[in-house]
Amino acid sequence: MSDRRAARIELQHVTKLYGEVAAVRDVSFTVPAGSLVTLLGPSGCGKTTTLRLIAGLETPTSGRIVIGDDDVTGLGATDRSVSMVFQSYALFPHMSVVENVAYGPRVAGRPRREAWAAAREALAGVGLGELGERLPSELSGGQQQRVAIARALVLEPRVLLFDEPLSNLDARLRRQMREEIRALQQRLGITVVYVTHDQEEALGVSDRIIVMNHAVVAQEGRPRELYEAPDDVFVAGFMGEANRVKGVLRRLDDRMGRVSIGGLTCTLPHRGLAEGAVDVAIRPEAILIAAGAAANGALRGTVSQAAYLGSRMEYSIDSEIGRLFVTSPAVDAPLAPGATVALTLAGHGITLIRP
Repeated sequence: MSDRRAARIELQHVTKLYGEVAAVRDVSFTVPAGSLVTLLGPSGCGKTTTLRLIAGLETPTSGRIVIGDDDVTGLGATDRSVSMVFQSYALFPHMSVVENVAYGPRVAGRPRREAWAAAREALAGVGLGELGERLPSELSGGQQQRVAIARALVLEPRVLLFDEPLSNLDARLRRQMREEIRALQQRLGITVVYVTHDQEEALGVSDRIIVMNHAVVAQEGRPRELYEAPDDVFVAGFMGEANRVKGVLRRLDDRMGRVSIGGLTCTLPHRGLAEGAVDVAIRPEAILIAAGAAANGALRGTVSQAAYLGSRMEYSIDSEIGRLFVTSPAVDAPLAPGATVALTLAGHGITLIRP
């Protein structure tokens, strides 16, 4: 095997069948060395199976998996220099924190003193250097998560895999831990593949995101690309709330087009779509609300529902192009149900999508 520097990962036409059912079907992608790439999608889309195939916990039915310069398709998990952090943490409850972290090196044959020294160094690296003698039950959920990360890092893997690592934590701790994971990955320069169903989590940690649906890759790209320019209805909806409306496209040149949406118009990349009727995805924050009757260039709407969420208002608004979901930061001037509003579009968060 190659040395243990950060390694590139490549999946080449990988398929995993369970009987007649394809858990992963003809999946190909590359994870650059030293990057953090997230597999994102709903339950049952194939993202965790893909992670387990990279880890060597599953064997592909067909296709190749390459880590660094090594074809690892037929290798077991212990021969891949890959470590995995599980959703459940899977810490040994009867062992101290340092014993948990030293367990892997000890099983690998390293002397006890050397294994414990490596374990203490790994714990210090995740900010738990003073807690090595405690039991897992004496730690908070976030601290247990860090122990699980230290246990994975102590093996000096070329690739670190995370399977829904934050799902057991509350919202505030999830945000803190995702920031810590991202900072750790960037500091160590390690290659990370991260699985989640939470689009906000994916947007917050990733260099690139691979969206999966029904066992295949639906779209991949940088976080901003996927949010602002989803390819289709599924990706638009899964990457956050999106209003899907009908528009009419007129091409202006080989890249841009003019789109009419009811009484609104905007200039957008036409993305190769033909002139005529098109589907448009509009993010809730891209619809601007003003109280009162609509003037020329605005769309008339009526507030049907309003909800206060602390940092923003959420509205359902009935309009001539359908019911729209709209968010507004103007929490100090909320609109009541029944209010007449004028709607215009921001210069972002609007894209043409394939049906």
